Amino acid sequence: MKILQLFVGCVLLAAASIASAGLDEGLAAYKVGDYKAAMAEWRPLAEQGDARAQYNLGQMYGQGRGVPQDFAEAVKWFRLAAEQGVAIAQYNLGFHFDNGVGVPQDYQEAARWYRKAAEQGYASAQHNLAMIYDYGQGVPQDYKEAVKWYRKAAEQGYAKSQHNLGVIYANGDGVLQDYIEAYAWLSVAVANGNPDSARGRDTVANKLSPALLGQAQALAKQYFQHYQPNP
Repeated sequence: MKILQLFVGCVLLAAASIASAGLDEGLAAYKVGDYKAAMAEWRPLAEQGDARAQYNLGQMYGQGRGVPQDFAEAVKWFRLAAEQGVAIAQYNLGFHFDNGVGVPQDYQEAARWYRKAAEQGYASAQHNLAMIYDYGQGVPQDYKEAVKWYRKAAEQGYAKSQHNLGVIYANGDGVLQDYIEAYAWLSVAVANGNPDSARGRDTVANKLSPALLGQAQALAKQYFQHYQPNP
């Protein structure tokens, strides 16, 4: 399934230099629940073109913290940050277009912004871009392209992509059907926190001989060692 949480953990961007100290001051205010003070620190920086502050304002408007909730205003600030190359802003902008939040639903625009974030290695965007290709939303359905992006996210430890990659190998969509690969990816998805993968893993296991199941379990162990979520 697609990621339906827009503001996961309320990820905010902090200052990278003394010149942007207001970002850290705003973050400190935010952490103690003084959202108006955070907004007062970030808005001038955002209006001056600071991409991190622009992204943070998008978060504030999206959550209605320190300001009335306003998805259209969130989109405005996310777009400004996204156009400056902030991957998480590009992802959030893609999400808005994907789900019609604050803008008319537009899968082509969603794919465009997801791709920009995905190409920067942002796993959530890689997963959602893969979903776009998997279902042919705004782009021609392309299982091979879906596999490409699922794999990139899966190799970053992204459990939902690991699950979908396992399902793709089980079904042979865009790849040669391979129950060993399917079992390995579904097993890793379970280990990385996606319990819904357990049923698929067990179904695949029933299709394998004891010898092949042993190979699949060894591959799953190898994948688990290499493909953990980023800390």
